[in-house]
Amino acid sequence: MTAAAEGPALSMGPTTAWAGVQRRVRSLVPLPLRRADLALFRAVARTEVPVLDTVLPRLSRAANHSRLWMGIAAVSAATGGRFGRRAATRGLLAVAATSALTNLPAKLLTGRTRPDLAVVPEVRRLARVPASTSFPSGHSASAFAFATGASLEDPRLRLPLLTLATGVATSRVYTGVHYPGDVLVGSAIGVAVARATTRPWPLADPRPATGAPITSEDALVGPTGEGLVVVHNAEAGGRSASAAVDEVLRAFPAAASVEVGPDQDLLAALRRAARDARVLCVAGGDGTVSAGATVAAESGVPLAIVPAGTLNHLAKDLGLEGPEATIHAVGADSAIRADLGEVDGRVFVNAASLGSYPHLVVDRERLEPRVGKWPAALWGIVRMLRTARPEDVEIDGQPRRIWLLFVGNCRFRGDGVPATRRTRLDDGTFDVRVLDAAPRWARTRITLALLTGRVGRCRAYERRAATEVHVRSHGGPLQLVTDGEAWRGADEVVFRKRPAALHIVQPLQDDAGA
Repeated sequence: MTAAAEGPALSMGPTTAWAGVQRRVRSLVPLPLRRADLALFRAVARTEVPVLDTVLPRLSRAANHSRLWMGIAAVSAATGGRFGRRAATRGLLAVAATSALTNLPAKLLTGRTRPDLAVVPEVRRLARVPASTSFPSGHSASAFAFATGASLEDPRLRLPLLTLATGVATSRVYTGVHYPGDVLVGSAIGVAVARATTRPWPLADPRPATGAPITSEDALVGPTGEGLVVVHNAEAGGRSASAAVDEVLRAFPAAASVEVGPDQDLLAALRRAARDARVLCVAGGDGTVSAGATVAAESGVPLAIVPAGTLNHLAKDLGLEGPEATIHAVGADSAIRADLGEVDGRVFVNAASLGSYPHLVVDRERLEPRVGKWPAALWGIVRMLRTARPEDVEIDGQPRRIWLLFVGNCRFRGDGVPATRRTRLDDGTFDVRVLDAAPRWARTRITLALLTGRVGRCRAYERRAATEVHVRSHGGPLQLVTDGEAWRGADEVVFRKRPAALHIVQPLQDDAGA
């Protein structure tokens, strides 16, 4: 090849080559669609609606850098309860993923220039025209990502958020910074990404778990709370927990109240309280509820729960989102039967596990007094993924090399670990899930499966139902976690079911739905 022949190829830099790729991508759009897009943009530019000249530019600016959606998320998280917090989190997660997709690969791949502002009335133009390329519209993508993601968790938000997102998307054409096609495709990307977040993080099911109802002609407690004893673990929940307990006591002024301090024996205090209780009510997190369930089952009295911890798994399964729900449950004068699990002499109401997860809990508890629960939990997760080592055990007599064994009290919805919520609390089975370290690249397989929501198809994941699970360690005493509390057990343990061993106060389903 001669130097002259090589010249043009050598002079073609990366920018020129990439511009060629962008032209080929844009040429994939049929010419009639491109002409229709331009014609519609010009039609909008000729439309004069004075009120929109004021409203839409302001709305467009409010959505810059997703400030509008972050503000709405903050309000939703602060006032919307658990579903409000989930809505805010999923909405912002969808915005982050959508922004990364639209503002990097999508815009770089097409390289479409912005519309000609000369045809747009000056009164509606933005003071600062974006310097990035036009296709797709990042504002529209983020708007519909947040609106879709948040409303998936809280349907009450659907109409106002989709209306607001439509306004933001319209403003991008009205102010002349995007073609209609940019906005339509950006909006579609936002919706698709928001819906895709449900794969790795399933939607919460608002339906409460059920159990066989317990009927009796005798009232559980008197109309002003006679026979109700409320035991509050002072270590759980802080001021919000104390306020929740006070609200229950105001509703039932005849109820007795016991506060258990950090230096007191919680189980001993619960046993003393149960002697005089027709309903034993506990206020605290999962560990407190587990202790309350142990004593309630021993004493044969129903258990009521005031959710006052961080996670409150059983309370959420029952549909108890706050003290008002507990008051309703006690006042409804109804209860259901629920199973208990037991391992090495300890009762659990939600789940037990061994393997990597107990080490996470130990790290969290070590750091929690200094940095708080959620930062400590985040650090525990990061450290677990980086340093976790598989354990050699026998499960039901079979040698296994595992990352994690999860034993759920009753069947949980969906795949994955940790599991989500339950449908029934009295199905008589354990939900057994194993993250197996034996397959090649097991850690990578599990991580990718968790991120993509395909855990059920992962070779390193196993799920089955059982009524009893035998585990024997090859490396000394087993590190266990039951209901969020880490402890060291024996070398060999058995997980056993105690069917319908607990009575839990819960409103009738018709009442709960009302």
